[in-house]
Amino acid sequence: MAYILNIESSTKNCSVCISKDGELINIREINEGQFSHAEKLHPFIEEVIRESNISFADLNAVAVSKGPGSYTGLRIGVSAAKGLCYTLGIPLISVDTLQVLASAAKVEEDALIIPLLDARRMEVYGAVFNSVYKKIRETEAEIIDEKSFATYLQKGKVCFLGDGAEKCKTVIKDKKAVFLDGYYPSSKQMIPFSTQKFKNSEFEDVAYFEPFYLKDFIAGKPKSYFKRVSR
Repeated sequence: MAYILNIESSTKNCSVCISKDGELINIREINEGQFSHAEKLHPFIEEVIRESNISFADLNAVAVSKGPGSYTGLRIGVSAAKGLCYTLGIPLISVDTLQVLASAAKVEEDALIIPLLDARRMEVYGAVFNSVYKKIRETEAEIIDEKSFATYLQKGKVCFLGDGAEKCKTVIKDKKAVFLDGYYPSSKQMIPFSTQKFKNSEFEDVAYFEPFYLKDFIAGKPKSYFKRVSR
């Protein structure tokens, strides 16, 4: 019997759940259209533990969505997961965020799935998966235009989902492109992957694990800075 705490914080969806032997026990998640992880994540963790009628000591592992995604969201989620693993002396599991998102789509056998996370301007983080969620193209940061993913669209139906798919919808007009609205990575979709990794003892080094940011974080300077340097 294994209890796993699953944490998903890579997008605006702040999501936490408890799974037991691969089954969902309890979940808390909220997507208010803004990042609320700093305020919501730790209370959600305490709530799912309490409402699952277990204690922190009953946890066998913590799984966290490793990215790509929001720099701040990933940092908050991974910091919480590492802190719990270190304190409780239990293993840390990481799960590919785009694979988690892709698994929300149920498609025909010959269709492809392209989960996309919003980056800046017309840029997205994306990967390509087949209908059983096996990755067939690695994760990349890319600028979207009318030729994006043309190679895959030539082969047949392609399902786009995630908050980055809106950018594709405005420029990709191929009839084989299907856009699935309202999908975000969720902790409940992490369960099959975290459970399998737990069974295989595929654990991360708690001390050295870092999120997969894909791109370096560049902090914006306040407007007052530019006013000062322009004088």
